Amino acid sequence: MEPRISLITLGVADLGRATRFYQDCLGLPRLETPPSVTFFELGKTWLALWSRESLAADAGLAPQGAGFRGFALAHNVRSPAEVDTLLARVAACGAVVTKPGQLTDWGGYSGYFTDPDGFVWEIAHNPGFPHV
Repeated sequence: MEPRISLITLGVADLGRATRFYQDCLGLPRLETPPSVTFFELGKTWLALWSRESLAADAGLAPQGAGFRGFALAHNVRSPAEVDTLLARVAACGAVVTKPGQLTDWGGYSGYFTDPDGFVWEIAHNPGFPHV
């Protein structure tokens, strides 16, 4: 397998609400898609939003389940101030800031939020990370 992730699909409860959050609040570039799914291009990786029931059925799984899902998505920014600005913006759009921006033990600055469907995102400034 080549080392890359091509698509991240989030199973969401309300496609319209999720689409508005990622497009209007986070400003992700939306692609032309059919009404049952929303795609955003993030460089060489795409983010897809699809109904939780449809995604579970496609994977052959039950759609029930809640709480911490065992992973976090992360977005790196250029400064600690950008971490705080982005966390404030997502909170104003209905996200829940679960950990405000703060200095880390690895020499950076980060905070966390959950989107309207409970997916965990870390917003970080890592001075040694090459992709910002």
